[in-house]
Amino acid sequence: MNFIDKLNAAWRSNDSLLCVGLDPDIERFPAHLRDHPEGIAEFCKAIIDATADLACSFKPQIAYFAALGAEDQLQTVCDYLKQRYPHIPLILDAKRGDIGATARQYAREAFDRYGADAVTVNPYMGFDSVEPYMAWADRGVIVLCRTSNAGGSDLQFLDVGGRPLYQHVAQLVAEKWNRNGQCALVVGATFPEELAQVRAIVGDMPLLVPGIGAQGGDIAATVRSGRTVNGAGMMINSSRAILYAQPQGDEDFAAAARRVAMETRDAINQHRA
Repeated sequence: MNFIDKLNAAWRSNDSLLCVGLDPDIERFPAHLRDHPEGIAEFCKAIIDATADLACSFKPQIAYFAALGAEDQLQTVCDYLKQRYPHIPLILDAKRGDIGATARQYAREAFDRYGADAVTVNPYMGFDSVEPYMAWADRGVIVLCRTSNAGGSDLQFLDVGGRPLYQHVAQLVAEKWNRNGQCALVVGATFPEELAQVRAIVGDMPLLVPGIGAQGGDIAATVRSGRTVNGAGMMINSSRAILYAQPQGDEDFAAAARRVAMETRDAINQHRA
């Protein structure tokens, strides 16, 4: 089963458009895990177990692991997801972007080393920097388009032939780069009008949508702007609001994460019809 098929199945089976981001920050961990040698992996596995029936995907952010030299724990988390929840897509949030030969090594890292179903990539260096990922035709290639941060407008709104650059990227990916039908786009929830513009350009292509929760994106506006005709088409990511729903020092963090994940999933579903 390829990435797109797995994503479609997860949307249906869990009745969810919620993507749970895994951004482990040990300073916000419960006390009993902060100094635990496998604390990062144990924290992430507990979150996964608590939310797996509520999510359409999981998205570990590689920087949170690599900054602590915890690549082995990232491997443990990815292996755990693949073994325990193989029906839920695993998205490696890496935002890679480099020349072809180097891009191939990054693709091997994401798909062969970590076993990700999809990876986020940066299109700034053009098609030859993205093409190596497409050699894994069953995996997803999720291209940055209109990001959720305020500074994204510095470049993404530059005029390109009478329209902003992010719209040019959306059309380029939809019409030329998506040769294997494996592409998706990153479009932030913090800009619902631009989200609607991208949806109009790309049709039913999946969108990874960060920006709700801690970043303040409006769920109702996001769903209305980005849903497909059948009420799907999005992986709406929430990370910190779910991971750190419980104050520091409380060992019941997974139950709190589940509660917020369920509230978020249900709030999204209210606007899907």
